Amino acid sequence: MGKRIVIALGGNALGNNLPEQMVAVKQTAKAIADLIEEGHEVVIAHGNGPQVGMIQAAMTELTRSDPEKYIPCPLSVCVAMSQGYIGYDLQNSLREELLDRGIRKGVSTVLTQVEVDPADPAFQNPTKPIGSFMTKEEAEKMVAERGYQVMEDAGRGYRRVVASPRPQSIVEIESIRDMVDAGLVVIACGGGGIPVFTTEGHHLKGAAAVVDKDFASCVLAQQLDADCLVILTAVEKVAVNFGKPDQTWLDSLTPDQARVYMDEGQFAPGSMLPKVQAAVQFAESKPGRSALITLLEKARDGIAGKTGTVIVQ
Repeated sequence: MGKRIVIALGGNALGNNLPEQMVAVKQTAKAIADLIEEGHEVVIAHGNGPQVGMIQAAMTELTRSDPEKYIPCPLSVCVAMSQGYIGYDLQNSLREELLDRGIRKGVSTVLTQVEVDPADPAFQNPTKPIGSFMTKEEAEKMVAERGYQVMEDAGRGYRRVVASPRPQSIVEIESIRDMVDAGLVVIACGGGGIPVFTTEGHHLKGAAAVVDKDFASCVLAQQLDADCLVILTAVEKVAVNFGKPDQTWLDSLTPDQARVYMDEGQFAPGSMLPKVQAAVQFAESKPGRSALITLLEKARDGIAGKTGTVIVQ
C-alpha cells in the first residue's frame, strides 16, 4: 500500500541558474515519478537559494538604474517569484515524465505562505546572507536608506543578512490537503514558503526573512499527516566523523541517538544539521512516522529500506 510522502528537494535537484535548472528538473522528475508509479502520494517542497538571490540581485539593479521609477522589491515578493518559476519548470517536467509512463495525474504548484512568529529570536540575530555582494560604501548606503542589516562575507564583500525563523504553520494547508486527497501531485512550500505573520485582523504581512526548507517541509508533512518525510541531499547517507579516517555512514538513527550526535557537533550548521533536526522533529511527531535522508537518485531504494539514513522512534 502506498505511503503519503513529503519530499524536500535539495539544491542539487534544481541547479544554480535557469539553464541548469531546466536540465536538472528532468532528472528530478524521473526520481519523483518512480515513487508515484509505485503508488505513493507525493507532495514536493524545494529550496530556492540561488534563484531567490538572483531575483533579489536583479531587482536591486533595476532599482539602482532608476530609483524614481522603481521601488525596492520586498524579499517576500522575491520568494513568491522564485516559487512561481521553479514550480513552472518542475510541474511541467513531472507532468511530461508521468504522461510518458502512461500516468495521467495532475501536477500543480501552490504559492505557499508560511506563518512565522514575529517574536522569534531569529529576528534579533539575522544570519542568513542573501543577494549580491556590495562594497563597504554600497552596504553603508543600504543600511542608511533601507535599514538593511549587512555583514562582511569571507573577504568577498558585504551582503544583506536576514532572519531565518522557524515555521509555525502552512497558511494554504487546507487547499494543499484537498488537492492531495483528490489525487494531484502538489508542489508547495517553495524556498521554505513565503514567511508571513498576522498583523491587525486577518491581514498577513510578509516578513524580511527566509525559512529553512527542511523545517518547512517537516511542518507541511505533519499538517498533511504524511507517513514519511524524505529529505534529499548531496550524500546517500548521514555520516558521523565526516571527512575523517573514522568516518561512519549511518543506516538508521533514533531521535535520541541523533540528539547525542548533534550535541557532539557532528553535523554542520547550515548543511546537515537542519536536515537531521527536521527529520527528528517529524519522526517524533506521531507514532509510525519516519524520515529518510538520502540522494535524489536513491529515493526509491531509500523508501524500500535499501539505502539512506532512516530516522524513526
